Amino acid sequence: MPRPDIRFCRLCGTPTEQRVPPGEDRERAVCPACGYVDYVNPTAVVGTVPVWGEDGGAVLLCLRAIEPRRGRWTLPAGFLEYGETLAADAERETREEAGARIELEGIYTVLDVVHAGQVHVFYRARLLDLDLDPGEETLEARVFPLAEIPWDELAFLTVRRTLECYLADRAAGIGFPVHTEAIPWVPRP
Repeated sequence: MPRPDIRFCRLCGTPTEQRVPPGEDRERAVCPACGYVDYVNPTAVVGTVPVWGEDGGAVLLCLRAIEPRRGRWTLPAGFLEYGETLAADAERETREEAGARIELEGIYTVLDVVHAGQVHVFYRARLLDLDLDPGEETLEARVFPLAEIPWDELAFLTVRRTLECYLADRAAGIGFPVHTEAIPWVPRP
């Protein structure tokens, strides 16, 4: 994903110039009138790995009703809102997308998606019940036994990687450490 081309100052509306501000190491959109420097930074996407059962042997997935990747399965997640904590966003997105009540159990994966200008953060979570009421961004919310995860129908690489980590950690029986890595860009078929 190319960097956004900031053409006008968001403070005064003057056309910006691309230049390296003093003390910086890269070009930024700088306003020649008021001096405002427009920093374009990655966006945080936050979600959960909501599991069910005493042993966490099933996971909640949502069938996307919106693009991108409409009709594919995903973990409940979405963009962090201004003024919201990561934890509050994780709970809100799980409630909005799946209508699920959860208890957060800690940050689980932090995945850099550099090509999209995003960082994806997933929390482990325990479903409190199976009373699901999907929102308008979800066609269906369903709890899958781990052996029945629809791997070929997953929407995003970050979801696949997070689920792979969960299954591996669960099988190893060593707990659930935090996983961090960069997700490479892979062209979609």
